[in-house]
Amino acid sequence: MKKLPLQSAAFQNAWVVDDLETACTAWVQQLGVGPFFITEYAPGAFASVTYRGAPSELAMRIGIAQAGPIQIELIQPITEQSAFRMSVPAGSGQGFHHIGIWTENFDQALAEFNDLGFETINTGRTRSTDFAYLDARPLLGCMLEIVTKTPLIERRFSEIAAAAEGWQGDAPLRYA
Repeated sequence: MKKLPLQSAAFQNAWVVDDLETACTAWVQQLGVGPFFITEYAPGAFASVTYRGAPSELAMRIGIAQAGPIQIELIQPITEQSAFRMSVPAGSGQGFHHIGIWTENFDQALAEFNDLGFETINTGRTRSTDFAYLDARPLLGCMLEIVTKTPLIERRFSEIAAAAEGWQGDAPLRYA
């Protein structure tokens, strides 16, 4: 039987926020989630980016933490033209944005989701992985992000998960 696209491992839930530090601090203080690892991706940080199929820029600040088996990503968009602002308009506070899933074969996964009618909004490439945001809002109420599972990104995410194990609240915001 053919493996269906969402039988891949979901690993992340993500929210778009207006103020990253304020949102991370609220998650720490009210939910005990942390520590958050904060990274800024300035314009030009990605090797390549598309928005609705055309070359584009993508800039954002993110905070990543682990909450049990799921990774939490908080995203403060810098670039207005992106999958982030399609779902959560600037000034609206915060809103759930996407479910992140792993793929072993990025091009195949992207084609399968497109064949199911999910439009590709953003794609990008970092030094360690490829990613895409797909519009699944009509079915799921949120975007989907597919991420190529590579040893480098797995190692980084494992380090973040390890930091959360037994975490006692020290250094809740950690900057890259």
